[in-house]
Amino acid sequence: MTDHPPTLPLFRDDFYLSTAEAVVTSVHEDGAIELDQTCFYATSGGQPGDTGLLERADGSIIKLGDTRHGADKSVILHRPLDGEALPEVGEKLVLHVDWPRRYKLMRMHTACHLLSVVCQFPITGAAVGEDESRVDFDMTETIDREAVTADLMQLVGENHPVYLEWITDEQLAANPGIVKSKNVRPPAGLGRVSLVCIGENSSVDSQPCGGTHVSETQEVGAIHIAKIEKKGKENRRFRIRFGTLDASA
Repeated sequence: MTDHPPTLPLFRDDFYLSTAEAVVTSVHEDGAIELDQTCFYATSGGQPGDTGLLERADGSIIKLGDTRHGADKSVILHRPLDGEALPEVGEKLVLHVDWPRRYKLMRMHTACHLLSVVCQFPITGAAVGEDESRVDFDMTETIDREAVTADLMQLVGENHPVYLEWITDEQLAANPGIVKSKNVRPPAGLGRVSLVCIGENSSVDSQPCGGTHVSETQEVGAIHIAKIEKKGKENRRFRIRFGTLDASA
């Protein structure tokens, strides 16, 4: 247990916050840094943690290679690259998220939600990446990647709003049917759970998710299904990439 309050996760309420001020509350023996608050997303739910810089008062920087949770979701560990200087407890820092990377991940994560709308099968796994993401579905059907791509781009082009609503852990437990994933637990345990809603009044989709997303589907940009792989008798892996579909690929 830590003897200081948990890190305030600023990213949960503002996905577009790329810089913030924070105070160092702990520096671990392995170099991991805890802060009183952070705009750095910690690895969770298939989305990688943020990278970026911590700026010190003298203008020097500490480069971060990863952001992860500690013993539980209330602890967020900022991990510097090897050889970086370490701050002192109580030191004030300015946090700078690697925004181009984060924004790609936001667009990709939103695209994965849109794919779950187009392919309404239970999700058995997912991984969000900067250039390619994958979503695994519990399905046996053969499905055409060009048709899926067209349906995805229709949702992108309709420019639906993407926003959060909050429910309590108890409300989530009472409504298990809203969870699409078969083996990834929603972000519960902190008293409230964020629902990512797409469309006016959740007309397109609503599902529990603690990741970061863009504010309207048009921001996703051009995406396509690059490949659909058979991973067992009842599992299909969809690979999403940015850009337009090359049907000959």
